[in-house]
Amino acid sequence: MPERYVIFSHGRDGEPWSRKITGLAEIARTEGYHADSLDYRGIDSPRDRVTKLVEHCQKLPGELVLAGSSLGGYVTVAAASLLHARGVFLLAPALLMEGLPPLRPGVIDCPTTIVHGWRDTVVPPEHSVEFSRQYRTTLHLLDTDHRMYDQLQTINYFFEHFLVAIDMRYGYR
Repeated sequence: MPERYVIFSHGRDGEPWSRKITGLAEIARTEGYHADSLDYRGIDSPRDRVTKLVEHCQKLPGELVLAGSSLGGYVTVAAASLLHARGVFLLAPALLMEGLPPLRPGVIDCPTTIVHGWRDTVVPPEHSVEFSRQYRTTLHLLDTDHRMYDQLQTINYFFEHFLVAIDMRYGYR
């Protein structure tokens, strides 16, 4: 079996090893993946964040799953097809926000799951609904806010299921 990696991208004001990312990384490791989270603090430009993600992942000798939260979701999606990611997992992704460079058509070409909160006042959940409809992604809408801390157990369950499904798709189970 080839080396497998999950690379996490945090949001604009986030940090690389937040509670959400730490919990998801533990699940990734339990499922046999290497897990890393890039530090984008001090990098304001979404394009520069995408470049950092692409350059980091191009050095990895194996298969790749990308995960991103908020602006990190945008970064993840923008880089996914460039990196031939096996899967994409997104939390409250800022995909259609004003001020961000437009995503190119056909930007997602792998299994994708989005988790978003109905009470999110930072990134409207309607953006994830619209993106999911366009790309036919799996979408979970929860009764939570942008940070989703009250739903960490549910998010962890969705992520574990996502990784298992990806592995089954590629014959690793």
